[in-house]
Amino acid sequence: MDRLRPVKLIINKIGMLYVSMLCRREFRAQRFYEINERPIELAFLFRQLTRIWPKTVLDVGTGVTSLPHLMRTCGFVVTAIDNIKDYWPYGMVNRHYHVINDDITSPQLRQTFDFITCISVIEHIAEHDAAVKSMFSMLNPGGHLVITFPYNEGQYVENVYKLPGAGVKAIPTFITQVYSRRELDRWLRDNDGTLIEQEYWQFYTGDYWTFGDLVTPPRQVTKELSHHVTCVLIRKN
Repeated sequence: MDRLRPVKLIINKIGMLYVSMLCRREFRAQRFYEINERPIELAFLFRQLTRIWPKTVLDVGTGVTSLPHLMRTCGFVVTAIDNIKDYWPYGMVNRHYHVINDDITSPQLRQTFDFITCISVIEHIAEHDAAVKSMFSMLNPGGHLVITFPYNEGQYVENVYKLPGAGVKAIPTFITQVYSRRELDRWLRDNDGTLIEQEYWQFYTGDYWTFGDLVTPPRQVTKELSHHVTCVLIRKN
């Protein structure tokens, strides 16, 4: 007989009451500001998952999102990692899913996966080449990687929010890079990857992310036209 069972039940009830209260407070506090890029990115991701049908998935840079839980609900065996120690100075707890504290530029995790997701994360990693190399090393042969990030076909930007004209009230403490064809080609070349699919999306009327007026709804375009976000599917050869 488990003598601690009554104590465990009390702790469990208190925990559920707290989470319920938190969810209810967030529900009541909802305010509409604007729809972000996630519907575009997640639609691309789940379309690839339904085509490739992997068994094991690694989500890189989960943060507090529910994406790993949503993928697990679909049946995939999901592992989630984030650099909690360095990126979240005040700590972070994801109430939707267990997130392992690990740095993708130098990961301690030794497991490999059929599929890796990195949704709007790579632009915040200064050592992006090391991050992509690690993701490839954690893919099984023939595995696939979905990455989404701010993009400009011809021009890399080290931190788009520091450019004059960026549509932000205050410069965030984290960097937000805009990658170009040059970086994408280097990731493929250095890691023996093949680009399977790439989408280009226009979110603003200006040249870079947050520049100009918001385009509502966003438009899928060709690489020759103005675009701000790309979604890519890469296969490890």
